[in-house]
Amino acid sequence: MHRRIFLSGVAGAATLPLVETSAHANTVSGDAMPWGSLEVVAAFDGPGPSGIAVTSDGRVFVGFPRHADNHDKATLAELRGGTLTPYPDARMSLPSDAAPKHRLISIHGMTTDTKGRLWAIDDGKIVGQPIPPGGAKIIGIDPATDEVIANIVLAPPAMRPDSHMNDLRVDLTHGEKGTAYVADSSFGTSPALVVVDIASGRQRRVLADHPSTQPEPGFLAVLEGCPLRYDPSRPTFPVGGVDSITLSADSSQLYYSPLTSRRLYSISTALIADFSATEAQLAAAVVDHGEKVMTDGLATDGRDRIYLTAGEHDAIMRRNPDGHVEVVVRDPRIIWPDGLFATDTHVYCTLGQWNRLPAFNGGRDLRQPPYLLVRTRLDGPPSLEGKA
Repeated sequence: MHRRIFLSGVAGAATLPLVETSAHANTVSGDAMPWGSLEVVAAFDGPGPSGIAVTSDGRVFVGFPRHADNHDKATLAELRGGTLTPYPDARMSLPSDAAPKHRLISIHGMTTDTKGRLWAIDDGKIVGQPIPPGGAKIIGIDPATDEVIANIVLAPPAMRPDSHMNDLRVDLTHGEKGTAYVADSSFGTSPALVVVDIASGRQRRVLADHPSTQPEPGFLAVLEGCPLRYDPSRPTFPVGGVDSITLSADSSQLYYSPLTSRRLYSISTALIADFSATEAQLAAAVVDHGEKVMTDGLATDGRDRIYLTAGEHDAIMRRNPDGHVEVVVRDPRIIWPDGLFATDTHVYCTLGQWNRLPAFNGGRDLRQPPYLLVRTRLDGPPSLEGKA
């Protein structure tokens, strides 16, 4: 017994018939079999994309960091009719001689809050250069007016010289104007979470010595069929500490994971947002939710389902509230999925091909533009997990 399955890709692409058997006998590995439907939203011939955020009315914002590739294009842009427009304007987003505090240097992670405002983390890093004072910061922009509503410089001791302020989430249920949680995955070996009170700019570094924020020693990744062992002194793939980060649908829990790990952790936002909470109290409150896949990005939908980039499997997966993990989409074009953003109908993902950078491949640039921004529907075909 078998049945034919038809999988569609981008508009104009040929429909691909596959034959499914009860045990995939005499066929290719399941990891090589496309699953679901992947739509290409945009293809970028310039720098690689990282952060992604989409407003409720469909405006799409993309971040193009400069910490791995020093480019002269916009580091934050809005995708308008298939064209990238510097955002909030060219003065801030394009390279300039303005003081680091007053310009965007290297936009990485992005999100929106429950009021629909855009938030981005500027890691402040240009490849080969130290992070200048004022370079690393949290930026808030109101898309209704395109005006900057927050510019919070990250400073010592919350900020370290080797910090890689990677991604952020903004929680409006704590603090007068909300609280930002930043994943500092570290360009070195000193990751931590950074908590910032938006109203006052008060900030602190937490869980810097806790296993939940650290890379796993001896971690083995398999990327594009190549086994790669974690070696912080000679990295052969993107590595680091706490990186993936997302809030629960009600903002009561902060979920996070090191990049060089397959474990998912969480902590109560009521506790981590409390600047009087001690390190011992925070450490005791961390919940280990067990294994998932290796992730560079997490996102949560309105049903409290957590989406997971799965770069080892060319896929985007989903963790349901009961812990069950399922495949949402799998496609050979999903090469190092990075930023994730879930709307009411779709999950968006940037594909920066970061594992192909020269620094990880003996000086050879293996990236193959264009770099893609893709999306897939939240509720596509049923999962393959456990399928016989």
